[in-house]
Amino acid sequence: MKNGTVLSLATTALALAMGLSANAQVGLGTKAPKGAKVYFDGTRQSIDKNWMYWQGPGFEAAMPIKWQIVKDPVDGGTAMSSNDPTSAGGKYGSADIVTKDEFKDARIHVEFLVPKAGGNSGVYLQNRYEIQIFDGDTTHHGLGAVINESPSPYYAYAGVGKWNAYDIVFRAARFADGKKTEPAQVTMYFNGKKVHTKQNISQVWGGPKSGVDGGNDGGKGITDAPAGLKLQAEGHDVMYRNIWIKPLDLKKDTDIAF
Repeated sequence: MKNGTVLSLATTALALAMGLSANAQVGLGTKAPKGAKVYFDGTRQSIDKNWMYWQGPGFEAAMPIKWQIVKDPVDGGTAMSSNDPTSAGGKYGSADIVTKDEFKDARIHVEFLVPKAGGNSGVYLQNRYEIQIFDGDTTHHGLGAVINESPSPYYAYAGVGKWNAYDIVFRAARFADGKKTEPAQVTMYFNGKKVHTKQNISQVWGGPKSGVDGGNDGGKGITDAPAGLKLQAEGHDVMYRNIWIKPLDLKKDTDIAF
């Protein structure tokens, strides 16, 4: 057996031991697999084509989207800045952007960079459930946490001024006869480290300005409607690049592992 073949088999075995499929990839630079759609590729065109402002209760912005294309401070090229003028002062919900496409189950890849200490934004799965981006916060409300549902996996964070990657498999809440029978779940890798495994998500946190269903029964009134991936503007210059989503159809909760 050739050395290359031995190495390939060893790599596959390691991936399987980590809970990944043999073809799964995670971390910075991971490319969109077959069946995925790239929602941000570094261009203004990809923002205008794929995103819109979320017009929730706190909405104050106006089209076109004011998030800017900026220079990638690490690798050159371009990135997208969350520093929308409308969100200055931390007015959350005022200028968040959300994908025009909506989904239920999905595999999601997002890369982000926090340029200054205390930088704050967030990735909202199905425009409901926030995966926090908050430099300096190591609590259940902190960076990498399924907000208010899990501890922050802060150990996986690369730090200020460096790129980070969230690789997520999301399984939407399940319903029967209009009633929720299973909570939403998320499995996530943060910079290649597995930090959440089938983490249940009980509700939408943060009130009606935070996302879909945030105003229903204090965030506990989850509905069955699909929704897009949302990125939060909170008056900070958090940058994003390489965002893609692959719709999935996860028949049972064991399918969420990857």
